[in-house]
Amino acid sequence: MHPDRSSRESVILGALLAIILAVTCFAVLGRAPLFDVDEGAFSEATREMLRSGNYLSTTLNGAPRFDKPILIYWLQLLSLKTFGPGEFAFRLPSALAAGAWSFALFLHESRRSGARQAFTAAAMLILSLQVTIIAKAAIADALLNLCLAGTLLSLLTYYRSGSRHALLLAFSAMGFGMLTKGPVAVLIPLAATFLFQLGRGTLRQWLRMVLDPAGIALFLAIALPWYLLEYRAEGMDFIQGFFLKHNVGRFGTSFEGHSGSILYYVPVVIIGLMPFTGLLYTVVRNFRRLMADPENLFLGIWTLFVFAFFSLSGTKLPHYMIYGYTPLFILMARALPYLRRPALTLIWPLLLLALLALLPALLPAAAAMAAGDPFIADILEAARAIFAEGHIILTLALAAAMAAIMLLRRFPAEFRLVASGLCFSLYVNLHVMALAGRLLQEPVKEAALLAKQNGWEIVMWRVDYPSFLVYSESLALKRDPRPGEVVLTTSKHLGELREPEVLYRKNGIVLLRTTQ
Repeated sequence: MHPDRSSRESVILGALLAIILAVTCFAVLGRAPLFDVDEGAFSEATREMLRSGNYLSTTLNGAPRFDKPILIYWLQLLSLKTFGPGEFAFRLPSALAAGAWSFALFLHESRRSGARQAFTAAAMLILSLQVTIIAKAAIADALLNLCLAGTLLSLLTYYRSGSRHALLLAFSAMGFGMLTKGPVAVLIPLAATFLFQLGRGTLRQWLRMVLDPAGIALFLAIALPWYLLEYRAEGMDFIQGFFLKHNVGRFGTSFEGHSGSILYYVPVVIIGLMPFTGLLYTVVRNFRRLMADPENLFLGIWTLFVFAFFSLSGTKLPHYMIYGYTPLFILMARALPYLRRPALTLIWPLLLLALLALLPALLPAAAAMAAGDPFIADILEAARAIFAEGHIILTLALAAAMAAIMLLRRFPAEFRLVASGLCFSLYVNLHVMALAGRLLQEPVKEAALLAKQNGWEIVMWRVDYPSFLVYSESLALKRDPRPGEVVLTTSKHLGELREPEVLYRKNGIVLLRTTQ
């Protein structure tokens, strides 16, 4: 392709990627309340940081919070100071990180495979089900994935060209990853590169790379100061809470009940890649052909290590697999020339949409099964009202639109995939997530605003809703209630109190005053 034409195509496709990010990510940041537990916990820790003026250590409900390092809280704090409190400000750093993540992939692949393939990989990444949700979540994972992508794509460039700049960029990104979520930002790059070079018989090159003095100095200059200052402030509580509990402990044991079998991530990947899951079959079917290219081998090792490592981990959470999605979407884009029947990729998203369309019909039976749990019964009863006929019509219309797009054979397969993915992502963000917010989190927000308006001191009893603290702009007591106190709980526990005064009740969330 002529250089001017290639440059023009890169600009056009880069602008199109920016538009996709704008409509599926930035435009919908404030459409739903903060989701508990994770979004609420991160946001409340940032709110408490702003209130206390302690920008070194984080707390949650006044207690030390050692779950994650500091970088995401600093970025949320900057956003709050710029835009004021609200869902938009809490989520904006994640959206910006997701945008940078997708453009890092786009720029890397443009240099290697051309703008069209780069756009396909980046667009599929940002439009996939798991990523489009995590891109707007006020948690650390979008930022961590940006750092992982920056680290490993820079190392891939280093392997390709020997660029010293690329190697130092990898160490820098790894340093910021260490400030975002800790050792996992180091473990994945070290393990992926070690396995890659072990297979090639070049471990000496690996040792020279990872022991590069300038790179190590750069990594330490970025990551080490906060860790030293935090240890100085919190002592062994920080070592015990962060490194031993939230890192070593998460791998060795099931943490907070998040367990699963060794096959846990199989359905996670199938659902998380929607609506592009069908391309995974193309990658698997052509795996040996793709792995003949050393770069593809590196990408494959990156993905498979993440899948294997977290499958063996005692603690399993769906978003852990996203750490291996960047190389997977690159491989899926590179496997597109081997895709024989693009329309067949619709099978998986159409199955999911069929299930979503059937939800209103399934809810009565589910409500009958949950009759023994008032909280679940209240949620399902509210869902019956929320998932009205409009939901079915919209879901079926989406399925028809995606099918029509994929059957337009006059357009290249990659553009049909991206167009159908855009429809799917808009449906998830504008409809599904909005409904989930109304059903699960809107009552928590309304109860919190009522408590704030009346200046009530709250006892949070047998529930954990940190978003309540964000919206009420206060802390809560966590213990058994005493006579005359205002209590946040759920309808499941309502019968355990003697004649309480119900102040607010919706979708199973209850704000009440105990009797004197």
